[in-house]
Amino acid sequence: MRILLFFIGATFFFSLAGSILAIYDPLSVSNNKMGIHILFPSELHTAAQMINGVDKGSWGYVTVPIQSTDRNRKKWQDFFNQCVMERVIPIIRVATTPKASNWEEPNNLDLLDFANFLNDLNWPVQNRYVIVFNEVNRPDEYGGKASPEKYADILNSAIDIFKSRSSDFFILPAGLDNAAITGNGAIHRSTYLRRMHDRQPNIFNKIDGWTSHAYPNPDFSVRPDLSGSNKIDSFRYDLTLLRRFTTKKLPVFITETGWSNRFLSDSQISHYYQYAFSKVWSDPNIVTVTPFLLNAQDGPFKQFSFLNNNQKPKEFAFNLSVLAQIGQPIFPASSVPSQLIEQPVVIQEYAPASYQPDPYSELKTFYNNLKSLFSVIE
Repeated sequence: MRILLFFIGATFFFSLAGSILAIYDPLSVSNNKMGIHILFPSELHTAAQMINGVDKGSWGYVTVPIQSTDRNRKKWQDFFNQCVMERVIPIIRVATTPKASNWEEPNNLDLLDFANFLNDLNWPVQNRYVIVFNEVNRPDEYGGKASPEKYADILNSAIDIFKSRSSDFFILPAGLDNAAITGNGAIHRSTYLRRMHDRQPNIFNKIDGWTSHAYPNPDFSVRPDLSGSNKIDSFRYDLTLLRRFTTKKLPVFITETGWSNRFLSDSQISHYYQYAFSKVWSDPNIVTVTPFLLNAQDGPFKQFSFLNNNQKPKEFAFNLSVLAQIGQPIFPASSVPSQLIEQPVVIQEYAPASYQPDPYSELKTFYNNLKSLFSVIE
């Protein structure tokens, strides 16, 4: 009887999986390009007010990292629930853990755990945006030595593993350091991409979009009207290079960028953002720009922070609010009540939505564990 129930349940689960819609092109719908990079889910309310213009726009983006030691189901489901309330689209960047001065090199077990964990959550919009690690052409971001071959294998596995859980996963590669030169364990990104393609010739056909770290280098201080492979339009150089390897149109996600206040005033940075959004990041290939960083407090990234020491928005933060628009993403059919979609935009204080348990969660977990086991064996 248990075996019969299992196969009945498995058949039902596969029918559910078959009914899930695949990813959609985020540039095919009304889109609020404004975004911000945050470090913690608790910063979402402040981020939402900034990127949605309080009540002017809706469905801006946040990029947020999740470490392999931080897979707390309630924490992240509450975050996704709040994203619905605040009308924010999350971009989740998976990460390993720091070890000494480096981030640990990822492996397929990390991918299996992340895929199972993130697939068990109810996402706020249909596209489940996931970035597979970070600046992997730097040695400190990849176990002490950059390896395009290893990362190409990891990214290829990530796409297969996540897509096998849900076709709604929208997989993005790691944003690369646009200022890194080859030497001391680092690899220039043009060389890095070529070696990735040599290792996995189909890899750039399999990704769903392109991740850009379009910093104004050198010193994060260059004027926005200057063009170059290490400037704020570096994504264009990437797309040109990628045409050697794929004919696929890749929507661009600029998940890190920003000017340092070490050499520039807040007023100068404000003018730079105005120019960038109107003249450079107005490019029709760009889905979102999530500058780094909302709130660094007294940490090492203080020079990029959009909030001052009193936790108030700096002058240039208002550029995001002024340019906010109303986004109209596609939602999972069973997850977002129609009355929420129809209501006017109202930003409210955070009150985590009650979590509704999935009656099939145990069956899904058992099924995912079986898939994970056979994947490891293979």
